[in-house]
Amino acid sequence: MGKQNRRAVVLEPDAAGIDIGAEEIYVAVPPDRDEESTRKFSTFTRDLNALAEWLEQCHVRTVAMESTGVYWIPLFQILEERGFTVYLVNAHYLKSVPGRKSDVSDCQWIQYLHSVGLLRTSFRPPDHICAVRALWRHRASLLQMAAEHTMHMQKAPDEPANPPRAERHHRDERFGYFRCHPRRPTRPD
Repeated sequence: MGKQNRRAVVLEPDAAGIDIGAEEIYVAVPPDRDEESTRKFSTFTRDLNALAEWLEQCHVRTVAMESTGVYWIPLFQILEERGFTVYLVNAHYLKSVPGRKSDVSDCQWIQYLHSVGLLRTSFRPPDHICAVRALWRHRASLLQMAAEHTMHMQKAPDEPANPPRAERHHRDERFGYFRCHPRRPTRPD
């Protein structure tokens, strides 16, 4: 059987795709939902709420987004609170699928893959488990910092910060800094 002109069956007609960056978020909805089916939003909270309102106006029920760093967390929480089904997709898996063209068209590609059912969601535990995990990770970070500071203290010299009185200081004019010379012991007569 040779190559045929096939059309993918749309399994999720109410799907949107989101490409998340540090400063900009690109969102694509099905072309029949809005005249401007791809929009760009900023990452401030008011813009994330505007994004969610626009998705509601477009009658979107499910959203797919890349899990890029920590940038996805606020948007994920806002969309989940508003009742959207959110697919958090591993960015490595998404990049292994051929067809990504550029950063601007990534959200359209994510929307298409999600609408035809080619994306799998990553596991995300319930909120109460996420809160406990965040506390444990913070605790581990504090323990790591405490260990590093302990090592710094152990490496500190045993000498006091102020030199002993047996030493005298004089200015070395040739080098423009103070030199420290121990006082030579005196000879008993």
